[in-house]
Amino acid sequence: MISILALGLFLGMQHALEADHVAAVSAIAARQTTVRRIIAHGAVWGVGHTLTLMAVSGLAIMLGTTIFAGFERWLETAVGIMLVGLGGQLVYRLIRDRIHFHMHRHGNKAAHFHAHSHAGEHADHARSDHNHYHPSRLPIRTLLVGVMHGMAGSAALLILTASTVQSPVLGIAYVALFGLGSLVGMAALSAIIAVPLTYSARFLTWAHGGLQGAVGAGTIVLGTKVIVESQWPALVGL
Repeated sequence: MISILALGLFLGMQHALEADHVAAVSAIAARQTTVRRIIAHGAVWGVGHTLTLMAVSGLAIMLGTTIFAGFERWLETAVGIMLVGLGGQLVYRLIRDRIHFHMHRHGNKAAHFHAHSHAGEHADHARSDHNHYHPSRLPIRTLLVGVMHGMAGSAALLILTASTVQSPVLGIAYVALFGLGSLVGMAALSAIIAVPLTYSARFLTWAHGGLQGAVGAGTIVLGTKVIVESQWPALVGL
């Protein structure tokens, strides 16, 4: 039993590294400028992902049912649309906001790097208002992205769980550890993603912009691929 549960944990960590997950979190993380906030977003994604897996897969295991293939296909399509939206928004904001980075200080507090937009400004940069605040609220959008990924991944996880465990209680424990593994995996991945993002933000504004553009474009391409692949059986049937 311990071996099966450990397998669920490690498979969850591997699951976090799937391309669509990495693309979504990268598109969200690209708008952050500190390692702490990037890792926090990755962890919040994992929480949303785990909660949905537990709710959907756990209920299905207890009821002894599964998810219809057609519904699963539409969930994957929704994930693709979400990825296109995330990537498109990142590219749009990059063009619209004309963001640059500089050292900034609030009164006598420690200096830190600040992302500042000059969208619509025509005055001299030195005279521009650089006041800003640091939001501490829960990143709801990141949580919802994790929830959507959890919905789309529930069907595959049910198949995996059914082929691995026989007891419903053990199955739910397996799903819980799978979700925990995905949370840990995404938080660790976010820490890796944070290195080039924060480094480029601190020293090379143009490099950070290029990195954001590449992440946005890649996310759009991957989202389009997910949409086409999820709907391909229906298109072929026509």
